[in-house]
Amino acid sequence: MIFTTIIEDIRAIYRNDPAARNIEFLLYPGFHAILIHRLIHPLYKIGIPFFPRLVSEIWHFLTGVEIHPGATIGKGFFIDHGAGIVIGETAEIGENCVLFHNVTLGGTGKHTGKRHPTLGNNVVIGTGAILLGPLTIGNNVRVGANTFLYMVDIPDNCTVVGTPGYITRMNGQQVHLKPEPTRVPVS
Repeated sequence: MIFTTIIEDIRAIYRNDPAARNIEFLLYPGFHAILIHRLIHPLYKIGIPFFPRLVSEIWHFLTGVEIHPGATIGKGFFIDHGAGIVIGETAEIGENCVLFHNVTLGGTGKHTGKRHPTLGNNVVIGTGAILLGPLTIGNNVRVGANTFLYMVDIPDNCTVVGTPGYITRMNGQQVHLKPEPTRVPVS
């Protein structure tokens, strides 16, 4: 299972990075970070807290990519340029997703339990985007560079840009919609 997921991650590199040639992916810090995450996540899930966190912090130092060992990440995941990526403990990322550098999938500091974003399948998050709180991003969504989303759900098949983020395309049609904030109780 882990091996086939790693193979899909390697395929995602070639699918998403036109500069990827031969085995150069072995030098990519994003690949190192997701590879280590694939190995330590099962340990975290069975209740071994310290070792997975220690390993993730060492790889954060070495790669500049911070992925909490509790984050759930689907196959075919690609991090382009890695530096400054933050993926929180309760983040959930679907299959075939792409994150560019300086993306944060973070918490607000006001929630307990599910605190971080959930991404559907085939989501692309542009450079410098910040997504905070237990929001949900649908399938086939594009989040533009430097977009800021705070507690706002985005439906399937949309493009979101801006600070604060607003929908510019939905189901292939140009629109200009301000998403409504998610009403999540703060505990």
